[in-house]
Amino acid sequence: MSAELNQSGAEILLRALKDQGVEVIFGYPGGAVLPIYDALFKQNAIRHVLVRQEGGAVHAAEGYARSTGKVGVVLVTSGPGATNAVTGLVDALMDSIPIICLTGQVPTHLIGNDAFQEADTTGITRPATKHNYLVKRPEDLARVVHEAFYVARSGRPGPVVIDLPKDIVINPAPYAEPTFSHPSYRPRTDPDMGQIAKAVALMKQAKRPMIYAGGGVINSGPEASEAALDARRRELETQPERFIAQEAVNLSTHPTFDGDGLYPHHVDLRAFVHLRAGASGSVSAHVMPAALTRVASRGSRIVNSSSGGGSKVTWMLSERLNR
Repeated sequence: MSAELNQSGAEILLRALKDQGVEVIFGYPGGAVLPIYDALFKQNAIRHVLVRQEGGAVHAAEGYARSTGKVGVVLVTSGPGATNAVTGLVDALMDSIPIICLTGQVPTHLIGNDAFQEADTTGITRPATKHNYLVKRPEDLARVVHEAFYVARSGRPGPVVIDLPKDIVINPAPYAEPTFSHPSYRPRTDPDMGQIAKAVALMKQAKRPMIYAGGGVINSGPEASEAALDARRRELETQPERFIAQEAVNLSTHPTFDGDGLYPHHVDLRAFVHLRAGASGSVSAHVMPAALTRVASRGSRIVNSSSGGGSKVTWMLSERLNR
């Protein structure tokens, strides 16, 4: 029997994580995941960051994902360990942050028998994640890990839970090479150029247009922000007469809380208006929608917090954004 076939599920799990480029795991130990911690102790390629509570592990992984552009990885135990992570998972889902959350689970033959620290992790996290898995066979382990990374980082990013019964990570398991597909998941990443052309035409016709930009612009990478800046610079160079002070509103950009930072605040674009909208935004960003004629929403979903609450101005902004 080859050495590969003698590897435990925990070792196969770490091998798959390494192949996905994982360098850091945020976690908190517990009985169901001790075999994984034993395997972590025997290697140096992946660093483990010990937190004080499982929810903090997910939030730390969120910050890591946002600052590095990589997928954040979390390791927690079964039962209360998994349930403590739910708040962070919901946060990552709402903010479109790619997270892989590895949760321990009781052995497969004890699932559904009210075993010690057993919880229906996949059922609990179904509305809190982009997708989740319960690994029931050793031969599925490596494939599920690679597939989960693909789902987490592609399309609109989000958290994915992999529930790992203790016997799956203890017993031997085969390895499968990384895949970049999913049998049924087909995210749409190519824009509809016809709809984009219509939006551009409407914005050109508007007297007082506004760009309402969210975290999706940042998630699209630095090229998206740079493209927006280049367009702004070209317009400033070719039509400087449009940018006198009283006409500054002609091209205002209002980032949401998650979109803040998509334009560097130090860039001097003269009459460039850059006011944050939403519950933590400026007064001007809430009042301005009442005078707008066109609003272009980019990389943002329209919710009450991003449009300011329940005021009349909020309703007007939401109405204009949803038209």
